[in-house]
Amino acid sequence: MVGPGLYTEIGKKTRDLLYKDYQTDHKFTLTTYTSNGVAVTATSTKKADLIFGEIQSQIKNKNITVDVKANSASNVITTVTMDEIATPGLKTILSFAVPDQRSGKFELQYLHDYAGVNASIGLTANPVVNLSGSFGTKALAVGADISLDTATGNLTKYNAGLSITHEDLIASLNLNNKGDSLTAAYYHSVSQLTSTAVGAELTHTFSTNENTLTFGTQHALDPLTVVKARFNNSGKASALIQHEWRPKSLVTISAEVDTKTIEKSSKVGIAVALKP
Repeated sequence: MVGPGLYTEIGKKTRDLLYKDYQTDHKFTLTTYTSNGVAVTATSTKKADLIFGEIQSQIKNKNITVDVKANSASNVITTVTMDEIATPGLKTILSFAVPDQRSGKFELQYLHDYAGVNASIGLTANPVVNLSGSFGTKALAVGADISLDTATGNLTKYNAGLSITHEDLIASLNLNNKGDSLTAAYYHSVSQLTSTAVGAELTHTFSTNENTLTFGTQHALDPLTVVKARFNNSGKASALIQHEWRPKSLVTISAEVDTKTIEKSSKVGIAVALKP
């Protein structure tokens, strides 16, 4: 990606470092492929004493991708994605869920060397309209994310962001929750060879005058094994180890503990993802 990307890319490197793959549930994912190229993924997640299941099938034909997902809540979610239909960088997405009649949504994404725009509209009589965009270059980007409920005429979301990228360092600033919270994030790649990186995120909430500070790091023990750790100012510490025991098949073990009540609050999660 040579341009600024979509608005969601602002601060994403730090968010992935601090939050991606951490979990305290037990999760198992199995992906198989049929003879005609359809990918079928089954997922089972255990949360406390409850088990949630999901089956997803994906088929690709040239520049069209169809995803159909069914879960244990009896919802069937279908997403149709068409890449570069009219012009390079343009993507259209149509999604809807059954039985939710108000879930239909049409979305356009456009990526340019100096802009990334995402627009979506709900397929209802009084839809929610969302528009987000980032402008600039890969080195410096600014963006905004706005949602309008046409039924009430109210803005349900308005966020803004700024990202600065310089070689192995990324800094970002996001104003979220209708201006109620300000998040400053920092990501530094220490070593490309060992995937070593450090990052931090500081969020200030104006309505409560509270600050949340989270530090994190990651390091590759070998080409197939990565360890990560994080700690925040409320005393919660988390760590994980992820091993790719065969191509695209991962085993992740993560743990979380509240250092203020260690004897009561430790949690361990295991995630297994298998692909042929």
